[in-house]
Amino acid sequence: MEKKLQLIQQQNSTAPVVGCFSNVVVMETRRLLWFMAFAFSLVLLVQYIELPYGYVISSLLSTGKARVATADSFLANGMGDPVNRTVSGGPDASSVSQNVTEVVGEKKKPDTSKRSSDAFGGDERVVERSSGDFLEMNLSNKSLAAETGSNQHKHELPMSSDTSSRNSSIDSLQGADAAPPSIKDDDRAPLVSSPLYSPSNASSPVRERPSLTHSQLSTEVSNSAIRRAPKSTRIKGAPTVVVPISKMNNLLSQSRVSYHSMKARWPSKADDELLNAKRLIVSADSVAKNPRVDVSIYRNFSAFARSYELMEKTLKIYIYSEGERPIFHEPELNGIYASEGWFMKQLQENKHFVTKNGDKAHLFYLPFSSHVLQEVLYVPDSHSRKNLVRYLSSYLKNITTTHRFWDRTNGTDHFLVACHDWAPAETGRIMNNCIRALCNANAKGGFQFGKDISLPETYVRDAKSPLKSLGGKPPSQRHILAFFAGKMHGYLRPILLDHWENKDPDMKISGKLQKGKDQTYIQYMKSSKYCISAKGYEPYTPRVVEAIFYECVPVILSDNYIPPFFETLNWESFAVFILEKDIPKLKKILASIPEKRYVEMQQRVRLVQKHFLWHDKPVKFDIFHMILHSLWYTRVVNIGA
Repeated sequence: MEKKLQLIQQQNSTAPVVGCFSNVVVMETRRLLWFMAFAFSLVLLVQYIELPYGYVISSLLSTGKARVATADSFLANGMGDPVNRTVSGGPDASSVSQNVTEVVGEKKKPDTSKRSSDAFGGDERVVERSSGDFLEMNLSNKSLAAETGSNQHKHELPMSSDTSSRNSSIDSLQGADAAPPSIKDDDRAPLVSSPLYSPSNASSPVRERPSLTHSQLSTEVSNSAIRRAPKSTRIKGAPTVVVPISKMNNLLSQSRVSYHSMKARWPSKADDELLNAKRLIVSADSVAKNPRVDVSIYRNFSAFARSYELMEKTLKIYIYSEGERPIFHEPELNGIYASEGWFMKQLQENKHFVTKNGDKAHLFYLPFSSHVLQEVLYVPDSHSRKNLVRYLSSYLKNITTTHRFWDRTNGTDHFLVACHDWAPAETGRIMNNCIRALCNANAKGGFQFGKDISLPETYVRDAKSPLKSLGGKPPSQRHILAFFAGKMHGYLRPILLDHWENKDPDMKISGKLQKGKDQTYIQYMKSSKYCISAKGYEPYTPRVVEAIFYECVPVILSDNYIPPFFETLNWESFAVFILEKDIPKLKKILASIPEKRYVEMQQRVRLVQKHFLWHDKPVKFDIFHMILHSLWYTRVVNIGA
């Protein structure tokens, strides 16, 4: 009994100790939980403040903090929400300049003169990926409109093959299509980021670009913000869905019915002028024949002639002065990206179409170079273009907070002219409402029929003499059936060579010609009946325009490529479209074209040539005016009543 009493006393004496210990454990647990909650909140707060759109937050929540336009507001129909001018802040201009040196120091800028001379023998494009369509990021965009456009009638072609192209041009012509780095889906970057700094007016003379150490860029472009990744070795495969030229024609026709720009938030005299032009174009008298023009070259010659006339009388364009050199206002006139530079230069120098009064403008130009953007800001081996998109976003924030023009139409009367491979993806969200003139016009890569424009990729060897070596031999002196030479970029060219290199004397198909054989390349094009424009890493290629330049009938061997000025020209009247799967039948298809038909197409190539030529000073119906017309016409037909 005594032992039991002692045991009870011992238990009672230890109870306070156990209770005290339990209280301590509970208190410590609470402290730990409070600390973890505080730490987590702090992390979220930092990311929310420091990162545009707070990448972590935006992955957890349905909306970001701020936007110039959300992904949903930039749909093809342009019916998005108004521009929100409260944008997540980034560092101010004073904190940015210190990052510039280390950004530029990461990537040595290639010599401009060298790029123009060996563009197709060297690495004009960034060679860091050999796989995957970098435009795949756009697949998540609801406005991915490879399905939304269309076109009207097509003229007869001796075969029903269809396709398109993306490659480079010459060495000449041979290998400038080095692929861009592979880009991950999470590189769909923010719509807006830190502010843009120090606007600069300019019309810019052509000169060697200085190092970007004089520019003020966003902190987000710092190398340290981008994680380096190993190079991809996967070979890019053929497209899973093929859109033949006949389907593209239908998509363009459908887009004229289904796509319309959003209605402006407040009225404008410029809109009234556009509506009047639309009525006059629609009611233009039909022209079946013209003694001075082969009307079969055009989809609708009467509409084109009337539209062009009204453009010359009416069109006014406002050019934003904001933007830092060399990315903005500083055109490149040599190489395979010359189209965006020549257009920028000639528009900035133009007094007829340009207005300084935005209230009178029908269109608004965003004057940046997509190639220089990549050249200056892309961090080698990073496989990420987030900082490039952030930089464009900050520019967009700047002009939308400085001017009211974007807000009126949510950007549908704004346009960009871009020739780099990445331009469709870089602008696919933040500038999706804009009219985009793109060299990389891929029917399955985010191109929107009826809104976007296929921009000709022109390889300019000498900016001082852009028409050097123009022309070619007459049909009777063209003894080579088909010609191609170029580097083995992408999946298609090796297949082409496997079937045809050294297999047939009529088919001059080879890899890159020896360095220094530039004249040989040009002479082959001048002496061949058909010049093959085989895609490289992307569908588009300068060979399409080069063939026209040397009066050789283009053979477009690139599925899903939308040829330039597609809304105006009837490409099937002067070019041959062959599906990639028909490479084994290439000679059979070409040889089956009657001589009379070939001579007819070659003659039309010579007639359409004027639309693809750069002149020191623009002339009527040249490439500068044709780009302007495509922009004008697209804006006119999409204007809402």
